[in-house]
Amino acid sequence: MLRHLTVENYALIERLDMTLSPRLNIITGETGAGKSILLGALGLVLGNRADIATLKESGRNCVVEAEFDVEAYGLEEFFEENDLEWAATTTIRRVITPAGKSRAYVNDLPVQLVVLKELGTRLIDIHSQHHSLMIAGEGFRMPIVDAVAENGAQRSDYAAKYAALRRAEGELAEVRRTVEANLRDKEYIEFQYNQLAALKLREGELEELEAESRMLDNVERIADTLGGSVALLDEEESGVVARLRQMEGGFAKISDVYGPAGEVAERVKAVLVELKDISAQLGEEVQSVENNPQRAEEVNDRLDAIYTLMRKHGVQSVEELIAIEKDYGSKLGIIVDADAELARLEAEVDRCRDAAEKSAAKLTASRSKAAKGLAEQTEAMLARLGMEHSTFVGHIGRAEGLMASGADTVDFLFSSSPKFSPQPLEKVASGGEISRVMLCLKALVADKADMPTVVFDEIDTGISGRIADTTGQIIAELSEGRQVVNITHLPQVASKGDTHFRVYKDAADGRTHIELLSQEERVVEIAKMLSGNDITDTAIELAKRLLA
Repeated sequence: MLRHLTVENYALIERLDMTLSPRLNIITGETGAGKSILLGALGLVLGNRADIATLKESGRNCVVEAEFDVEAYGLEEFFEENDLEWAATTTIRRVITPAGKSRAYVNDLPVQLVVLKELGTRLIDIHSQHHSLMIAGEGFRMPIVDAVAENGAQRSDYAAKYAALRRAEGELAEVRRTVEANLRDKEYIEFQYNQLAALKLREGELEELEAESRMLDNVERIADTLGGSVALLDEEESGVVARLRQMEGGFAKISDVYGPAGEVAERVKAVLVELKDISAQLGEEVQSVENNPQRAEEVNDRLDAIYTLMRKHGVQSVEELIAIEKDYGSKLGIIVDADAELARLEAEVDRCRDAAEKSAAKLTASRSKAAKGLAEQTEAMLARLGMEHSTFVGHIGRAEGLMASGADTVDFLFSSSPKFSPQPLEKVASGGEISRVMLCLKALVADKADMPTVVFDEIDTGISGRIADTTGQIIAELSEGRQVVNITHLPQVASKGDTHFRVYKDAADGRTHIELLSQEERVVEIAKMLSGNDITDTAIELAKRLLA
């Protein structure tokens, strides 16, 4: 329920504040005073797109703030899913900057416009004159019938089964495309796979081969270095080992007369052990290093084969070649197993379609039953609105295949006279007739749709007299279970309100203002609606009677 609305610097509005009744709120005012501007401002907090042209003064922000009582609306899950802070009293604020940027907040937390719009649809249902065009759309008619049928659980069941069907169909289509593409390229794929598989590549192989190739290409240099090093170490008289032995012996001989000599001798001995180990290792290496032209040729041939494939496939490593080989192998596997995989997926699609069709059939039966009841109730309410001879039909047709909403189409057929057979409502009904039908439908589904606040913008256009009074009664009845905001130009309707606001434009500054009327002011306002600016005593008395 909308508790309070504040608007600053929007269109003709400098600032206005409205505290609304939980039941029927009436808004009246002369044409051009700004009643529709008020709806535009409300639309901003419900997620409608903003335009910098809406700023009254281009140098400061436009701010629209609405306070809602949402305690009984079951929105906790929505708030949690969208990382919002739930509060029984929730405030939505929309700010439009002079630069044209828009910011939206829910309980002071910034939100994206799509979230704000979804939240808005759960808080307020706005119906203006141009919204009557929606009656021609399937997106309007189907929810009406589903609301009457109370199909929420069945719609959810069907939606889950339909989503499973679409996923299965998508997977089948994707595999078919892959199989068809692979079949076209089977010979190419086989050739590429076999060429890669024949090499029997392994990870890290390239680095090993390159290292071995470098060694084989420099075997003489390596052998010379190894042999020379062994000679330097092991020559009998002038080798490093022999001289260090002499050195060790010399320090050993003077250890009794020179204290540090013993420690030096031990250190030289340790070096000798390490050098002997190095000499032994180098000796073994010299034996193993030999000129092997055949192995060098094998290594280079292997490297050439790997380099050729790397250039061909545009990669930089053996690991990437292995990945490509696996990919080609996978494609070959799909080709080999294609029939079995397609058969499995086709069976899954058939199973999902059967489940979705059964669920859709339940929806169709429920809608057909609800459509009859909707027609009877709508005709009864239209009779109250002076359309005793009208016929209304909710026609449930068969769609071409399954859709997101089921297997049905919904048409509203209408005739204002028994002389004519019912035809599509949007084609044969006048604007006033469509408005009355819309009022009936809104009134009939309001409880079932659980819409907290309903806003009517001159839905009573084109009627007068007794019918205007009945229209007011229906709107008042609708407000017994929810908040209703009704913009009207009819005194009969305006008199039914629990709260009455007057919108007017200040002649001096051209600004739009709104004021809450007292009971005495309501008498004057309704009398003015009856007789114009020259208020007569008769108009005053009639206004009092209407309010009574």
